[in-house]
This record gives sequence, C-alpha cells and structure tokens, in this order.
Amino acid sequence: SSLGLAAVLTSEGAISYHLAGWRPPIGIELVLDELSAFVLLVVTGVTLVVLTHSRQVVETELQGQSAPFFGVTLLLLGGFSGIIVTGDLFNLYVFLEIGSLATYALLALGDRRAPVSAFRYLILGTIGASFYLLGLGFIFLETGSLNMMDIAKILGEIGLASRSLTLGVILMVAGISVKMALFPFHGWLPDAYSYASSAATSLIAPIGTKVAAYVLIRFLFFVIEPEVVDLTVPLVTIIGMLGAVGILWGSIMAVAQTDLKRMLAYSSVGQIGYIGVGIGMASPLGIIGALLHLLNHACMKAGLFLVAGNFAHRLGHTDIRRLEKSVCKRMPVTSGAFAVAAISMIGLPPTAGFFSKWYLIRGGLDGENWFYVVAILLSSLLNAVYFFGVLERIYLRSSASSEETINEMGERPTGEPTWGEVKFSMWMPTLLFGVGVLALGLGNVVIVQNVLRAIVPEIQA
Repeated sequence: SSLGLAAVLTSEGAISYHLAGWRPPIGIELVLDELSAFVLLVVTGVTLVVLTHSRQVVETELQGQSAPFFGVTLLLLGGFSGIIVTGDLFNLYVFLEIGSLATYALLALGDRRAPVSAFRYLILGTIGASFYLLGLGFIFLETGSLNMMDIAKILGEIGLASRSLTLGVILMVAGISVKMALFPFHGWLPDAYSYASSAATSLIAPIGTKVAAYVLIRFLFFVIEPEVVDLTVPLVTIIGMLGAVGILWGSIMAVAQTDLKRMLAYSSVGQIGYIGVGIGMASPLGIIGALLHLLNHACMKAGLFLVAGNFAHRLGHTDIRRLEKSVCKRMPVTSGAFAVAAISMIGLPPTAGFFSKWYLIRGGLDGENWFYVVAILLSSLLNAVYFFGVLERIYLRSSASSEETINEMGERPTGEPTWGEVKFSMWMPTLLFGVGVLALGLGNVVIVQNVLRAIVPEIQA
C-alpha cells in the first residue's frame, strides 16, 4: 500500500484526506507528501523484512506469545504510520501514544530484566509525551489551530510573538527528543534494546527513533521556521550540539561493551546524533544528510540486530568475547552481512553509511561548523574500533586463542552451536539488508536527485 500511495503521489501530487468530511483546519487531515511518503516507505519496508525474520525467533524466544507479539506489532505499525501521515498536531500526539504503548509492550518481552527497562522507558516516554502535549496547548492557545499547515501560515505572519509560543515550541521539541533518544534524553535506550527479545529489538531499533526524528524535522522545518525560533532561543543549534555530543558519547560507550546487542544499542545513540547534527545545520545539505542517514541507519541497524538475533538463535549467546573464527565458517551469510553493515556503519565507501556522512560533512564545512565535522570524523574512528574488534574475532580469532570459550572443565560452554547457518527464513532477510546497504550506497545519487530534491528543492547533489 505504501508503494501504491507513493506511485499516486508521483503522478498526481500530494494526497490529502479529510476525516468524516470535515475540512481543515477544523477537521483532522491526513496528508501524504514527499517527506511523509519517503519515511513511510522506510518504515513499512524495513518492517516487512524484519517480520519475515521474526517468525522463527518469536517461536524460539517467546514460546506461546506469537499471537500477542504480532498483534502488538500491527498496533505499533498503525501508530507509526499515523504519525507519519497525519497533518494535525494533536492527532500526531494520539498516534504517538498508540505507537509508544505498543513499543513498551514489545520491549517488555525478553529476559527478566526486560520489563524493568521497558517500565523505565514508559516513565520517560510519558514525561516526553506530557512535554509535547503541554507545549501543544500553548501553541493552540496562541494560534487557535491544530492543523500543521494552518499553524505554519499563522506563525509565518506573527512569528513567535509571545513567550508562550516560544515555550510551547521548546516543550514540544523536548518531548520529541525523548522519543528520539537524542542525547541526553537517551537514558532509556541501552537497557531497553539490550534486554528485550531479539525480535522486538530488531523491529523497534531501526524504525522507532526514526519516526520521532521525522516528527522533529516536520515540526521544525515545515511547521515553524528555524530562523524564527533562533531569534529567541537557538533551539536548532542546541539540537545540533547535543547531536554531536551524542555521537561521541554513544561511540565511546559502545567501545566498552562486551555484549553485541548492548554495543549496538549504544551505537544507536551515536547514530541518532548524526540526524540531530543534520537538523542542527538547518541547511539543505544538512537535511539531506539527516534524511539519508535516517534511511541508511534503518537498514544498517536492522541488519545488525538481525545478525545479533541469528547469533543468539544459533550460538546461544551474543557475548563478543566468546566469538571466534569458526563462526564465519558456521554462519557465512550472517557473518558476511554483519561485515557489510559494520563497514557501512564505520562509513567506508561504497556502502550507504559513507554517503550520508559525506553530505553531513559537506554541510558542516559549508557552514563552518567545525565541531560537527570533528565529531563525525572522530566517531567514525571509534566505530572502526568496536566494529573491527568484532570482525577480528569472527574472521581471525582462532578457537585456541580465545580463552573465554573454554569453561572450568575444559569443555565448550553449554549452548554452543551445532554446525550450520540459521534457517532460510532468518538468513535471507539478513542478507537482504546486507545487499541493501550496498545498493543504497551505489544508488545514493538516484535517491538524492529523484527523492530528496523533491523534499528539499535547494539541494544540489
């Protein structure tokens, strides 16, 4: 359906639907334009591939809970899709809560620590949603409207003429930043991603924070003008600086981890920072870098968490210290997909990760934002440290040289694998993301010219 809507958008232009026949700004409006269609395709496409992989994982890790898992997943996808296509800020809040409730439920499925981490996210997520709703109340009192296009028109005439409007914008951005896990609002993410089931993490990690990033881009660049905000509070600049700090913080913390899922969780904090940096640049090149990284990271991180799920399913663990050279022989497809996605996360050409970082660095150089440029380059070096560490164990570390793989009795730990790759329904989606990362890198010019230029016309590839 997302592809069908995108096809209609290409031939007929933006699609607008008025619920119950009430025309905006009074009624609720659903809108599919170039930006929402792009993000909707990312979310639904990644979800389709991940759910193909999840069936076997759910049967193994969540025995007897397949129906609740996939039922809540449908609720999650419905909430996220509603967030993307709504043209009403209050309706966005409603869909945000629907998606959040489904996220809490999915993240609570895992080991015995999962419910605690999910509850922590519930508390922080509720605080963030409260900030959003309170800020929206201030904006509604001043503008008398909830429709995005109508508010954009009103603010274009009056600007942020009052302190209540400015406060409303700040509160809404803070609330969205919690959902996005932008540093320092990221405290819920590492534990939630680490302790949840592999199926839940593989689904939520690639798309959950990206939907919140979309909301931030939509609000800051299509509802209000960044220049207008910065006249009173340098909000966009603050987002960029927090993103740059988050890039470094997440990368440093990832280096220190010994569990693959936890390493990927902290890596997500850093990768979200790239999108924050692109938003902070408030320039065409910055926005293209942010949107391109939204797409690229969704595919890279989905592939990496599917690899972690394959390891947990076949090896019985995701402990980096227990990985060894035999893994690449036992699981060649999974290991190869991990290598490609890891290289892309580092940012080496011709993978997708290189090109989104390239546009962000170009944007930083054009705007003379040297801190952003240094943060991106330094984080790439840190990414190389922790990803090449895993690759070294998978491809080069022999069994005899890995003391962690021998227990006190001189035997292999329980749960070590039988020989062989995971089932077709698991390795094929993993392979698709590995190939997709390469395809996105090689086809980045096509994406920029034909898709992102329609979203930000000033972009020059």
